[in-house]
Amino acid sequence: MTVSVTLTVNGQSHTVEIPPETLLVELLRNRLELTGTHIGCDTSQCGACTIHLDGQAVKSCAMLAVQAAGRSITTIEGLAAPDGTLHPMQAAFREKHGLQCGFCTPGMVMSACELASRPGPLSDDEIRHALDGNLCRCTGYHNIVAAVRTGLAAMQGTGQTQAPSTQSSDAATRASATV
Repeated sequence: MTVSVTLTVNGQSHTVEIPPETLLVELLRNRLELTGTHIGCDTSQCGACTIHLDGQAVKSCAMLAVQAAGRSITTIEGLAAPDGTLHPMQAAFREKHGLQCGFCTPGMVMSACELASRPGPLSDDEIRHALDGNLCRCTGYHNIVAAVRTGLAAMQGTGQTQAPSTQSSDAATRASATV
């Protein structure tokens, strides 16, 4: 038995037939081939699968795809501008060396982007607490915190707190490969 699910991912509408038990992360990776959303632990502990669902950071391995029906999703591939220009948070992670092996990076970036909606500047401790559900096995937290601080400043300076509403597939591929 399958169900029809329609959702908007990175500004594009998709209708797919899936088994009702399909996890959102599986739909994104296996059906829509958006492999920047990583599967790290299968228990929602690591945060590598973090995406934005209607503008809020959520772990896509802890959600059924049918629960996302009719909703708007942004993945790491959807953050960059259509011309391939990196989102300010992606650029900050690159500039501040906020990535090492890169496995946790998409989830870290997606979680960090949501912090722009919080008022005022955040302390390093507040950033660390906000990223508590995202694990970096390379222990790169010092650079990650610096990258988030820089990215938040850039986002607030440009007024950008959300991802662009549309995304070309070429720009998505370049952006996910860069960060």
